[in-house]
Amino acid sequence: MDSPLPGCGRSASRGREWAGLRSQRRRKVILVNHADIIDDLKARGLVHDSTDAEALRTRLSEGAVSVYAGFDPTADSLHVGNLVPLLLLRRFQEFGHRPVALAGGATGMIGDPGGRSSERNLLDRETLDGNLAAISGQLRRLLDFSDGPGQARLVDNRDWTEPMGVLDFLRDVGKHVTVNTMLAKESIRTRVESDAGISFTEFSYMLLQANDYRHLHDTLGVELQVGGSDQWGNITAGIDLIRRTSGAHVHGLTVPLVTQADGSKFGKSVDGAVWLSAERTSPYAFFQYFVNVDDRDVERFLLQLTLLSLPEVSEVMAAHGAAPEKRAAQRVLAHAVTALVHGSEEADRAAGASQGFTRTAAELSPDEWTDLAASLPVIELSGADIGRDLVEILADNGAVGSRGEGRRLVAQKGLSLNDAVVAEGTTLEAADFFHGCWAMVRRGKKQRFVLRSTV
Repeated sequence: MDSPLPGCGRSASRGREWAGLRSQRRRKVILVNHADIIDDLKARGLVHDSTDAEALRTRLSEGAVSVYAGFDPTADSLHVGNLVPLLLLRRFQEFGHRPVALAGGATGMIGDPGGRSSERNLLDRETLDGNLAAISGQLRRLLDFSDGPGQARLVDNRDWTEPMGVLDFLRDVGKHVTVNTMLAKESIRTRVESDAGISFTEFSYMLLQANDYRHLHDTLGVELQVGGSDQWGNITAGIDLIRRTSGAHVHGLTVPLVTQADGSKFGKSVDGAVWLSAERTSPYAFFQYFVNVDDRDVERFLLQLTLLSLPEVSEVMAAHGAAPEKRAAQRVLAHAVTALVHGSEEADRAAGASQGFTRTAAELSPDEWTDLAASLPVIELSGADIGRDLVEILADNGAVGSRGEGRRLVAQKGLSLNDAVVAEGTTLEAADFFHGCWAMVRRGKKQRFVLRSTV
């Protein structure tokens, strides 16, 4: 039997504390005026469009309202671009209002034509059900569903859409919306004018969402729909439908789509979209995405993507301005957003792993190595691997695509072991392991792998 390298363990005392924000607890906010939420949103740059602003402020000042936003299960995870409208529900909740999160089991079967130049691929029911279950769990983590007057609600529009027959839908919904009105909406007009055109299926999406607002108004007393600025046409369609069918006056508000100062798309990394699911984007990679944001974006992201108060953001930015090279604001941002999405423990672990990369591998303690192993890909090794060619080990464990690729990386000086560039023919030796069991391989500038002995 191959003898293992000395075992790796965690010491009894960790002794590490994250110096920044450790968690964002749900706070019981007692306010004189429920309408204070509007001032807070404006200060954060979170108001893009709204229906009659004074009428909305007046209604909010009269007491708590039920407010909803919808999220379609087009994938098995939401992504960071969904955080702004999702946290908008949370902000309303913290100001004493009642959030309703809608998981679009029905609308997800159709697909919103907005922001797309071609038709979406239709999802089969099994895939849709899996996606729906996944994003429902993410919605539950970011809102407070505990008993109380501001208790969040989670609904699925398939519950009331599927039982409705085609004729009922045409009579009860379609009759109240003119084609002229729909064609005037930018999301529809853009697609109609494109070479690909638009199918009747996606053309009907606006009517389905409008009916959602009407249903939630009738059954849960929802008076405000919120969403990204690309949802404005769908939101106003729902407002008009409610006015035409019941005469009620309801409201809409949208937030701007998040952009980045350098022109790149928010929520995209070198590896693709940044997802809220730990299976799609690890908490460490999620943390690193926000640690690396541009100085020009960090204050806006602190305001729009965290629950830090306005004075807290000002305090963070003042400290950052005194020593921007320390990237303290980015670290607070990364910890705050990671804690919201993955929990404080994962945020602490990712922060510890991130701090580890400011020092050499030789400087890391056993506890810090353990934190890294919880955040990075780990290659488990045994005594039989001692003396083997390092490239062969990496190829056998998927760290490089093939031995040939590994050797090309070596020739390009793109592979390192414990901060030293790997030379052709380098073998893995027992002396390469710190504390008897840890080593680090870096591929390129950002990809890292922990080498760990088996126990």
